[in-house]
Amino acid sequence: MKVAIRDTEALKAVSPAALSAYARAAGWKKTGEVYREHSDVYEARDRPEILVPRTEHLGDYADVVGRLIEIFARVAETDQQSLYRDLVTADRDVIRVRAAQEQRDGTVAVKAGLDLLRGAHDMLLAAARSLRDPRPLYQGRPDRDAADYMKRIRLGQTEHGRFAVALLTPIVSPLMRPTLVGGGPSDDESMERRMTRRLTVALASVRSAIIDNEGEELLAAVEHGASANLCEALVMLIESFQGLDVSVTWACTLPRPKPRDVFRFAPADAPILREAAQLFSNEWSFGIRERLKRSEAELREEAGSFRRPDERLFGVPEWLSEAKTEDSIALRASVDGQSQLVTVNLQASDYALALAAYQTHARVEAEGDLVRTGQRWRLLNARVVSILDDKKNSMLTML
Repeated sequence: MKVAIRDTEALKAVSPAALSAYARAAGWKKTGEVYREHSDVYEARDRPEILVPRTEHLGDYADVVGRLIEIFARVAETDQQSLYRDLVTADRDVIRVRAAQEQRDGTVAVKAGLDLLRGAHDMLLAAARSLRDPRPLYQGRPDRDAADYMKRIRLGQTEHGRFAVALLTPIVSPLMRPTLVGGGPSDDESMERRMTRRLTVALASVRSAIIDNEGEELLAAVEHGASANLCEALVMLIESFQGLDVSVTWACTLPRPKPRDVFRFAPADAPILREAAQLFSNEWSFGIRERLKRSEAELREEAGSFRRPDERLFGVPEWLSEAKTEDSIALRASVDGQSQLVTVNLQASDYALALAAYQTHARVEAEGDLVRTGQRWRLLNARVVSILDDKKNSMLTML
């Protein structure tokens, strides 16, 4: 049964860029002629001539899109609903995470469905965070670029007869130059396309390390986006569905040599990925311990001058400074009779006092709510009570 799409709002959701990109991908070429200053003329051998609007600000835009969908579907010998799904995502990269096994009726348990959504989100977020700052492990809030990117990710429609999550990236601009075959990203690639490419590179690196069973290769994959967070997200997906497929369909507005990349993971990969996540976590912990072992004299010598924590002067992770309106310090103090490094967030006025104490090697007394999160100590709702010029006491170390 043929079903025509008549929903005006649904038709308006198809952008002119998507229509143009699909027409070119399907074999039509722009003639250079313009119809009434708002549409381009496209032609192809043994196919009808079409008019593709340049703008959606037309009174009959929905009708124009409907007619094009009818033509595209007839030429492609497919139904209009499938064609519409291709069109509405033609200007976006589409990341599909599909369960390898499901019930015969196409349903899954509620918890498994939630795991699919969460795992797909965490997988993409891990890759996005690695673009700016590759690390074996991420904790705390993501950086601004990754957070803004994830806010613009849309959840697409599920596929008929399959249980899958479709993540739609922000619109990929057609004004960027395509990447070279076999090469890295173009200098003109948008952030949206760079984020998608980062995911595919990270998945390929992890997949290769699993196949070769090489721990050193896996650690080297950190530079390509592999991390404990990525591995843990994949484990969640694999164990919930006994395997999964992750595919990336590239936007027609910025085509690549291969229109689609697929990465498959089997149940046997889950234990290996879990060990990989632990390997990454150990690598991260070792790096932090090595940095914290250095004496305060060495730190002061390297610092040269007082700096804010977001400069990551000593390589300490940015998540130590989560509050954007506050400045963070690390105070070496006695907690339960043991020397501990306590993260303290201070308002601007108290931060100035802490700066003065740091410059004179004075002791800072602060009060607040001392809490432990994982292996870390934090002093919440903190304020500086006093500064004592007592060089025998603990020094204030700025991170």
